[in-house]
Amino acid sequence: MSRRYFEEDPEDEEIPSFVKIKARGPVKGKPTRKTSYESSVDVQRWLSEQAIDDDDKPAFNPVFLAGLRDAPWILSSLTPFYKQDLITDVLYAAKSGKEASVYCCIAHPSTGMQYLAAKVYRPRMFRSLKNDAIYRTGREQRDVDGQIVHSNRQHQVNKHEEKIRASRVAAWIDYEYQTQCLLYDAGASVPKPIAHIGNAVLMEYIGDIDEAAPRLCEVILEREDAQSFFDLVMRNIELCLAHDRIHGDLSEYNILYWQEAITFIDFAQAVDPRYPNVFPLFQRDIERVCRYFAHYGVVADARELAIELWERYMGPAYLI
Repeated sequence: MSRRYFEEDPEDEEIPSFVKIKARGPVKGKPTRKTSYESSVDVQRWLSEQAIDDDDKPAFNPVFLAGLRDAPWILSSLTPFYKQDLITDVLYAAKSGKEASVYCCIAHPSTGMQYLAAKVYRPRMFRSLKNDAIYRTGREQRDVDGQIVHSNRQHQVNKHEEKIRASRVAAWIDYEYQTQCLLYDAGASVPKPIAHIGNAVLMEYIGDIDEAAPRLCEVILEREDAQSFFDLVMRNIELCLAHDRIHGDLSEYNILYWQEAITFIDFAQAVDPRYPNVFPLFQRDIERVCRYFAHYGVVADARELAIELWERYMGPAYLI
């Protein structure tokens, strides 16, 4: 296997935005950069509600965060893990995107691990979630009190837009964490989940101190190994389905490759296959996997594979 240099998923690139200034004559200098969305009062209030009080512990001030524009947001997101003796420092950003960033952290000795990955979500994540409606139909919706929202209550719930936005952020993050716990316990190839507090999830770090594990899109596999890796990915897709989960956005961009093994990541858009109208997401996952491995000569019929697995665990295909 040979490596390529990192090439970020174009969808993960964060494009800076600027405030338009009404000109009064010639405008000199650079445009004014907008204030970080994460520094808004509402967002910080939501973060403070997730905080853990522990005044006896020294302040958490990682050197890495010094000077970063979003340092207050990252610090407030990760401090609860520090106060719970799960991490001791932040080393670097392993991956940055519009919806979340992943940081390599030094693990507290009590965890028995050397490094941990902290995934920190931004509240604006839902602005960029694609086909949000279909993902929400594939999971239970809950109100600000954590109660399941039924259709006859939806109108009342919509009256509280600010609270609903916050509850949706919390619900999506919690759902991803619970999905990762479920699949890890089932033996799937996913990072071991460690903790979830507020808008951050702490998990096993895949890689080493010098290099985070690359994604499949960042490596070149040996052609003779492609079939075995394809089979391994399909076994994990099947294992997820057998435990009532569809990844929902699976591709070579969220499968890690490290030391001859693969690891599924990013379950923010996972859905329960027992809900209606989610088979297209399952088939799309398999289509993307087949398309990637086709470059290595792996021949597979995505539609046929999807129907075969679906009938094995979910029932007759005519019900799709």
